Amino acid sequence: MKFKIDENLPVELANLLQEAGYDAMTVNQQNLSGEKDPKLMDLCQQEGRVLVTLDLDFADIRSYPPKQFLGIMVLRAIRQGKPM
Repeated sequence: MKFKIDENLPVELANLLQEAGYDAMTVNQQNLSGEKDPKLMDLCQQEGRVLVTLDLDFADIRSYPPKQFLGIMVLRAIRQGKPM
């Protein structure tokens, strides 16, 4: 399975997925920070990647119908910052 980690998540998530044997890359690795959501999803489709994000916009099934995409994982964390 292939994943694209959104810019609102730590790059360490991509590292953890890679260590577990998955193909994971970050939005930042592709210089896509700040890119519009539809373009980001188009790229995920072209690359065959599941988007992993904290962005609730991607949870709107009217804008992103599940049957049209390989996968979108919208995570909801109690704390979104890195531990100090």
